Amino acid sequence: MRSVEQRRVPGSQVDPRVRELSSAVSRLRRQLAAHPAEFRDRSIAEEELAALAALAAAGDPDVPRLRRSLLLVAGAIGSVSALNQGVRELREAVDLFGRSPRG
Repeated sequence: MRSVEQRRVPGSQVDPRVRELSSAVSRLRRQLAAHPAEFRDRSIAEEELAALAALAAAGDPDVPRLRRSLLLVAGAIGSVSALNQGVRELREAVDLFGRSPRG
């Protein structure tokens, strides 16, 4: 049985989890772009956010890949307190997809 977060909206082709992921990625990308300070791993965060945007655009993201990108983003910008809320929202969006399957 699917949880509430996993149900598709009737008449909609977009999984609400994907929509939330896409929104969280977009918000964090905007926040990062507006953040004036340069930091060492900024380019890693930008690349992984672009990868997350592509995964969301594909519509059925690979959960292990989502989690890997989340860890890289968090590691790259986790110490920038101004971006903590955006990282938290991204983690919550990734968590909507559940645990990654064990291989």
